[in-house]
Amino acid sequence: MTILKLNQIKSGPGARKTRKRVGLGHGSGTGKTSGRGHKGQKSRSGGFHKIGFEGGQMPLQRRLPKRGFRSRTNIHHAEVRLGELNKTEGDLINLESLKKAKLIGRDITSAKIILHGQINRSVTIDGVLLTKGAEAAIVEVGGSVQMSRKD
Repeated sequence: MTILKLNQIKSGPGARKTRKRVGLGHGSGTGKTSGRGHKGQKSRSGGFHKIGFEGGQMPLQRRLPKRGFRSRTNIHHAEVRLGELNKTEGDLINLESLKKAKLIGRDITSAKIILHGQINRSVTIDGVLLTKGAEAAIVEVGGSVQMSRKD
């Protein structure tokens, strides 16, 4: 049985890499220019330039046109106004009934009903997101919410 002593603890092989010691003469392999090459901005102390800097030439990110942004996560999500629910048939409103009424596209996987307009009949919402105001308006008319995620 070996006894562990604090003065005999060592790191594993390869755990500690010795740092490169530059500028210690031409015999060291990194003498004279210290691995910086010859002349130029990068060879000097303080030779710094911003990322994307092209020496005064108009940088690539400024030369190219800007094209806006379209979220890839929002491609399969749609918003439905409360007033548009009057176009659906039947009392049950879910993703299928919204697609059947052509209120949302066929590749939509989640929808949210927002408070905009009025609903004039009682409906049952199942598996569709709701805003608090839209839910209150549906319940006020006599409708109900079976299974819904709220935010």
